[in-house]
Amino acid sequence: MFSFKQFSIQQDRCAMKIGTDGVLLGAWVPITNNPFSILDVGAGTGIIALMLAQRTNAEQIDALEIDEQAYEQAMDNFEKSPWSDRLFCFHAGLDEFVEEPEDEYDLIISNPPFYTEDYKTECEQRDLARFQDAMPFEDLIEAADLLLSENGIFAVIIPFKEEQKFLALAKEMELYPIKITRVKGTPTTEIKRSLLAFSRNEITDFPIDELIIEITRHVCTPEYITLTKDFYLKM
Repeated sequence: MFSFKQFSIQQDRCAMKIGTDGVLLGAWVPITNNPFSILDVGAGTGIIALMLAQRTNAEQIDALEIDEQAYEQAMDNFEKSPWSDRLFCFHAGLDEFVEEPEDEYDLIISNPPFYTEDYKTECEQRDLARFQDAMPFEDLIEAADLLLSENGIFAVIIPFKEEQKFLALAKEMELYPIKITRVKGTPTTEIKRSLLAFSRNEITDFPIDELIIEITRHVCTPEYITLTKDFYLKM
């Protein structure tokens, strides 16, 4: 079990365990539009949906998970949380979910699979969670365009090397960046991740900044502590 300040996560049935990426995205995503409805695409353990339940007053927080064991685990984690009445997980792929959309969402969030190389492991469940061909960026962006409310926000965390491609694909769907944060492990390492937030309204002067996680090994930066202190027990 992984314990946070206001909830706990069981992750023994999930291929992808709780990692920095999911926590970063859940803590970072802008909620300035006071979302009523939220969709977490590719829920895994349910960590991001649970973080958004803690951060917002959204009354409808839906999650989507294609892997059966991860889906069951997310549902269990939701039911044991303080916000079980606001959280629900669908056992479906993104392509099924968008065939008959019933709702629009004020916030759509995803920590998508992003290993684009042809390398595969012997574990199909882990491959599904980690490889982009399970949910191509194009499909994710098209779904966001279809399901996002007029004033909604769409946010992802992806490899920095994929940033320009993702921005270009989003622009084709008339989704425009409103905030970009590039993430480095330490001051001397390369940028590894991009946190991207989009809306339907094009703005020219949006913030672009950089977040460094650790000063040295196991010594977190003040900026990372500020971002995650509402969640991690030891922050």
